[in-house]
Amino acid sequence: MTPDTDETTDKAAEASHRKLLSERNKKIGVAVLLTFQVTAMVLTLRYSKTTTKYLSSTAVVTAEFGKIFICVAVLAAEYGTSIFSHLNAELAQKPRDMLLLAVPALLYLVQNNLLFYAMANLDAAVYQVTYQLKILTTAMCTVLMLDRRLSAQQWTALIVLTLGVALAQLQPPSTKSTTDADVHGISEQSAGIAALLVACFTSGFAGVYTEKLLKQTQASLWVRNIQLALWSVVAGFIGIYSTNDGAIVAEEGFFNGYTPVVWVVVVLQACSGIIVALVMKIADNIVKNFSVAMSLLLATVLSIPLFQFQPSPYFVFGAILVLFSVQLYSTSKNYLPSFLFPKTDREGPESLV
Repeated sequence: MTPDTDETTDKAAEASHRKLLSERNKKIGVAVLLTFQVTAMVLTLRYSKTTTKYLSSTAVVTAEFGKIFICVAVLAAEYGTSIFSHLNAELAQKPRDMLLLAVPALLYLVQNNLLFYAMANLDAAVYQVTYQLKILTTAMCTVLMLDRRLSAQQWTALIVLTLGVALAQLQPPSTKSTTDADVHGISEQSAGIAALLVACFTSGFAGVYTEKLLKQTQASLWVRNIQLALWSVVAGFIGIYSTNDGAIVAEEGFFNGYTPVVWVVVVLQACSGIIVALVMKIADNIVKNFSVAMSLLLATVLSIPLFQFQPSPYFVFGAILVLFSVQLYSTSKNYLPSFLFPKTDREGPESLV
């Protein structure tokens, strides 16, 4: 090879390495952003529940409207006076795309009903532990639907993460919880577990399905968020008026109990939906699960001095497992964004993928 050829090859390798580092940094950035954003939302939500009484279902719908407002504002800044023709072209003129986005909204509606049924037929400990299987079902859907391979180390990390999150949320058994569990017969508990397992699969499928739409279509992130939010509003209103919340809204008003703190919760939840979509587009659902798990730990730790919250004895063990799973997953050679242990330059770009 001539010196010129060697120089060209080196420049190409350097450019490829720089691109990989840029992609890794983007994924780390959105993951960290989601972690802190969800932490802020959880803490504000917890504070709002101690200071006022309002319907969470109405806050969810209001947050979806907030998400639409934010996305339209961004598109208006980008397209100016042609914003309406752009929205017409992307929303009204593409009914197939709108129908495709109805799938995750419908699945989340089914999932919420399954979760309510499971909660009514299972004790809290069984519910909290079993529902963490959604981490593994998300990984399974990622492999099957996106044709992505996960190494044995990554699968091990996901199993450890599932156990860690379950332990961190597990509460020690009490006399009341034991009595509640005894109330349900074997058939009711079996039906509750079955409903919970189906909910885990619908959660994983809906998340990966949304990720696939975000990554494999031409529409912008803002348009996709508007489409998702529109269907979420429909599902949200169905959820409200198909339960006792509908009667409460009719009697006390949709925004009854709303304070400035509640509006902060609404804004944070609207931003959360956008950031989650950003994480799915730039990274994936597995990164999202790690970020949410880290936010759970951070919110719990901060709740100790802020709300005098007393975590369960299992929390420390769960937190250790979660942190270990992050380290285990991020240092896998098959994974690009190394959260805690970035690879050094001498390992070459091959070590980053």
